[in-house]
Amino acid sequence: MLKMKECPTCNRTYSDISLSFCLSDGSVLSAPYISEDFNNQQSSFKDEEATLVLPKKEIKKLDVSIKYDSLYFGDDLSISFKRTLKIPDDGKKYPLPASLGNFPIYKVSDYADSVPSEWNKHGGVFIPMYQREALFVEFYNSESWQPNIVKVATGKISAITGEKWHHFLIEDEQDYVVVPPQQWLDGYKTGKNTVRQFVAMPLGQGYTVESQLSDGETFGGIQIIVFKPKDGIFLPPPPRDEEYSFSLKRIEGSESFLEMGIGAGGKIEQKIYEDEYGIETWDENHYGRAYIHIVNSLMFKQITGLEPPSTPIDIETYQKYEIPWFEVYDEPLIDVKTPEKLYEVKPVNLIDKIKGVFKKDDFVSLNISEKNIKKIKISSDKVKDGDW
Repeated sequence: MLKMKECPTCNRTYSDISLSFCLSDGSVLSAPYISEDFNNQQSSFKDEEATLVLPKKEIKKLDVSIKYDSLYFGDDLSISFKRTLKIPDDGKKYPLPASLGNFPIYKVSDYADSVPSEWNKHGGVFIPMYQREALFVEFYNSESWQPNIVKVATGKISAITGEKWHHFLIEDEQDYVVVPPQQWLDGYKTGKNTVRQFVAMPLGQGYTVESQLSDGETFGGIQIIVFKPKDGIFLPPPPRDEEYSFSLKRIEGSESFLEMGIGAGGKIEQKIYEDEYGIETWDENHYGRAYIHIVNSLMFKQITGLEPPSTPIDIETYQKYEIPWFEVYDEPLIDVKTPEKLYEVKPVNLIDKIKGVFKKDDFVSLNISEKNIKKIKISSDKVKDGDW
């Protein structure tokens, strides 16, 4: 009996009924059904057998909302987009720069009449950024006993693997971060313990990672999907007396109308932690997702009528006020392997040189004092056994 699933958006059919999402556009696939071709070949089947539809797997979609300039996926996981220093791309690998506050987040639906028409199809939200401004993504899970996994893509290219964005989970392909322990994602996974910083660049000029690893610059922005674990795998801890805990956070001490994508900037010391729970832990039918469009300051003002945020902080100001850097002690946690596609991505300053573009900050280098680097410890919850 040949069973199929069909995409309701593009009508593509799949014989692998274990898939939940379309490989082309990410839509939720139909329940399994018997192929018409099979029905035509099997005239001995009764009509009611030929139209059999198996029970549809329950899809549990998380509500996505905006609170305090963060995206909340359900009640416990929040994701924010942090303004930060654009580090030099001088061959050095830098510690984590500080957060300089959240980018404000606006719902596309609130500005349906003034955003590009394609945005209304995508839905989601938008944030304002200046050209060549940097950001990092911060994850916070209020229910730390129950981790989630998060896929992050830019222009529908995975920031972890460099592969095209898809909505399903594949064995032996970790294209997501596990939260906790992952607290931040500063850029593309391009080397061992290394990411290249997320830097906003205009679409259509060949700077974005999307332009290098796909057929064009069609999507831009940032795409996020969050998956919950399967029911019953993680159990809440028993209630206990109230206690207070403190943790270090990464806090501060002539454009045209352009939609933005993300290019690769300078190198930052950061691991993408290997999933210690295994892919079978996660429920790909229990998820929430959001499309984050990025606009430059002029386009933001045109859409909203509001003044854009202040211009990004420069290196001189960052050093003058001795804003700290951050170094994570996470030796026990394993870094995922480096994907070949992202390792070969051209950074923004190299594309500048190819284009003959001169930017002052392309030639700046920093020497950071050890006293200005704050240490943060992140470790696994698992207890290591030894020789008895």
